[in-house]
Amino acid sequence: MAGRTMDDWLDAYGESHQNPTNKKVHFVCVPVIFFTVVGFLWAIPVPGLMAALPGLNWASLALALVTLYYARLSLPIAIGMLVFSLLCLGLLALMEGAGLSVGWVCLGLFVVAWIGQFWGHKVEGKKPSFFEDIQYLMIGPAWIMGFLYRQWGIRY
Repeated sequence: MAGRTMDDWLDAYGESHQNPTNKKVHFVCVPVIFFTVVGFLWAIPVPGLMAALPGLNWASLALALVTLYYARLSLPIAIGMLVFSLLCLGLLALMEGAGLSVGWVCLGLFVVAWIGQFWGHKVEGKKPSFFEDIQYLMIGPAWIMGFLYRQWGIRY
């Protein structure tokens, strides 16, 4: 729905995330899924010109767009998500540097995390929010960031 504020999105998302067990599952699985999607993009080979520029790959390009999406809704949330995104990129660089297959590691984590998510929603008794609007896939990580901000007394 156009014109929604970050609070509108987070409140709507929170409606299907009331059960304490489902919340705990989401606090683990949502960041893992975010990380794995970044990892899938990281694993896509880049054309020669992109490869010549340090740090430029499909993941960093996508995260720039993701940051703009969040900034449109809330600058503080966008900053928090940018920090988390940079941590994801750093971890992926370490994994690659250690000789791990980023794609395969992320695939395993992705499958396990989605199983957890669907189990959490079974416990909750409500469908995942993204069945209503695909944008909720972007709101899930912001929902966790919003929770952390409230705990830390940061306004978003």
